[in-house]
Amino acid sequence: MERTESLPAETRPPGVATVDPGSVLLPGHDVPLGRYTTVRRLLPQRARRLVGAWCFVDHFGPDDVAVRPGMEVPPHPHTGLQTVTWLLDGEIVHRDSLGNVQPIRPGQLNVMTSGHGIAHSERSPADRPPLMHGVQLWVALPDSARSGPADFAHHADLPRWRDGELDVTLLVGEIDGERSPARAYTPLLGAQLEVTGPGPAALPLRRDFEYALLAVDGSAEVDGVPLTPGALLWLGTGRTSLAVRAEPGTRLMLLGGTPFEEPLVMWWNFVGRSHEEIVAAREDWMAGRRFGVVAADPDPPLPAPALPTTRLKARDRAGGFQD
Repeated sequence: MERTESLPAETRPPGVATVDPGSVLLPGHDVPLGRYTTVRRLLPQRARRLVGAWCFVDHFGPDDVAVRPGMEVPPHPHTGLQTVTWLLDGEIVHRDSLGNVQPIRPGQLNVMTSGHGIAHSERSPADRPPLMHGVQLWVALPDSARSGPADFAHHADLPRWRDGELDVTLLVGEIDGERSPARAYTPLLGAQLEVTGPGPAALPLRRDFEYALLAVDGSAEVDGVPLTPGALLWLGTGRTSLAVRAEPGTRLMLLGGTPFEEPLVMWWNFVGRSHEEIVAAREDWMAGRRFGVVAADPDPPLPAPALPTTRLKARDRAGGFQD
C-alpha cells in the first residue's frame, strides 16, 4: 500500500490515552489511500512508532464496493520492509515488478519482501465481492536483510485452531506451539483472534515480546480498557498471557515481537537508516532505476512527493528523535 502522507509519524491524533504503566490506547486517524479508499492509520504515531518490528498498521473498511471502484493503488515502490496483507472481506489483486499477479481473499495472506527495492500495485478486481475489509501492515527489515533481493509469497493455508473461547489464525511467527509458514526476519507475531463464547478468553504470550491489539470487528475489553475498531491498544512487554472479554463474533488482530532497536528513517514508502538512503531511493524511483516495472498494471507509476525541506532523522521506538 502506498502512503499518501510523507511523514505520518509526525501526526498526533487527538485523545492518545495512557491506560496504565504497561499499555497505551492509540486512536487511529483517517488517511486517503489511492483514489477511492480511506484507511484508519494506527502506526506510526508520535506516541508509539513500533510494536516489535511492526512499523505501520492500516485498517480499512468494511466498505461497500458493490457500485464503487474499491481499492485502486497504482504502481509504487518500497524499500527496507515487508508488506503483510490480510483480508476479512473482499478481494484484492496484487501485481509486482517480479511478475507476480496474485488475488488475495479472506483467510489468505500476502507477504511481499521489498529488500533493496520492489514496486507493486493493489486493486479491487472488476468482478469483486460487495464488501472490502482488511488490514495492511509493514514490518521493518533488520540490517541483515534490508538490502537483500525482493520476494513475494502467498499463503493460502495458515495454522488455525480453537483455544478456549478463541479461534486463532496465525499469520506470522509462532504461538501456542504453532508456526506460520510466512517468513519473518526478526522474532515476530501476527494473529487474528475471533471470540467464540461469552466468557473471558486467554492466550499465552512471551515475556520478551511487546504486543498490541486492534479490534477490527465488534468491541473488546482488555485490562479494563474498552477497545473498538479505530484504535490500537499497545500492551507493552513482560506479559505471559492475554485476557480478553468480548461479545462472540468480535475479531481482533494481535501483533507482537521483540523490541526492534535499530534506528529507522521512514518517509513515503521507504524504510531506511539515514536521510541519504531515502534521498537515493526517491531518486532511483523517479529515474526508473532499482525497482523494476509492474508490467501487468494499466496505470503509470505514482510520482514520489517532494522531500521535506528539513533533514530526515531517525526516530526511536516510542517517538522523538535519535541523534
